[in-house]
Amino acid sequence: MLRKLTFTLSLLAGLFGLMTGATAADKMTVLLDWFVNPDHATLVIAKEKGFFKAQGLEVELIAPADPNDPPKLVAAGQAELAVSYQPQLHLQVAEGLPLVRVGTLVATPLNSLVVLKDSPIKSIADLKGKKVGYSVGGFEDVILDAMLESHNLDVKDVELINVNFSLSPSLISGQVDAVIGAFRNFELNQMDIVGKPGRAFYVEEEGVPTYDELILVANKEKTDDEKLPRFLKGLEQATTFLINHPDESWQLFIKAYPDLDDELNKRAWRDTLPRFALRPAALDAGRYSEFAEFLKAKDMIKETGNVPDYAVSIK
Repeated sequence: MLRKLTFTLSLLAGLFGLMTGATAADKMTVLLDWFVNPDHATLVIAKEKGFFKAQGLEVELIAPADPNDPPKLVAAGQAELAVSYQPQLHLQVAEGLPLVRVGTLVATPLNSLVVLKDSPIKSIADLKGKKVGYSVGGFEDVILDAMLESHNLDVKDVELINVNFSLSPSLISGQVDAVIGAFRNFELNQMDIVGKPGRAFYVEEEGVPTYDELILVANKEKTDDEKLPRFLKGLEQATTFLINHPDESWQLFIKAYPDLDDELNKRAWRDTLPRFALRPAALDAGRYSEFAEFLKAKDMIKETGNVPDYAVSIK
């Protein structure tokens, strides 16, 4: 009888353990800004290496059908986090979206102005009278204007041409003399691979305040979600692993996404590594304040607002 009771209790304990294990992980949804690429390496490694799982999280990464949707969906409470961009955050908050920055993925600008390597354009000043291609109106032209301003020019001194997202092709074909909005870790590699190397002018060296390129945004009313600190802890552990073991991390990345195992993504991986935020949860409030002032001076926003209202450090 005692043996039977002991067996029954052991069986119940085992079943309870299975039930607990099956329900222990808290689910989180992260909406990406674009299709999966090396910019998202830390998120992918956190999943593949089990850093999120160790924090009791089951994280789903979802690429959007429309890159404009993720912040809006988070604002509407349909996902916990979205990958976005610091400049866009300022604009969206000014428009009334209840968003707040809670983490950083890529801590430097990736945006740049690119010309062909053998182009006669050796300085921003040489852009006068030239054709400049862009993809996203309303912000890239403001960045370009700031770069031109540091050389006593403005956007009226160039011809802006919307090339949609065909930045490299439009430059290589000669449709334009330069492109603004080219990501230095992708477009430069893409051009080099096809035998048409480019040369970049970096926005943060040409009159634009340094900013965080890729950030994580949450709904402003849900920053007390207890899953967020755990998520950021897992992300930081993944970043440390990625920096210490880039080759092993690359193998994990392409195992999860075999279609990305090509020369372009391999090069982009290499060039993105030094730009990841080593402390994803850490916030440089001065950087956000300075960029808000920049946007206000460019008439992109009416008020700078208070940094804690749109960017926080989760603890």
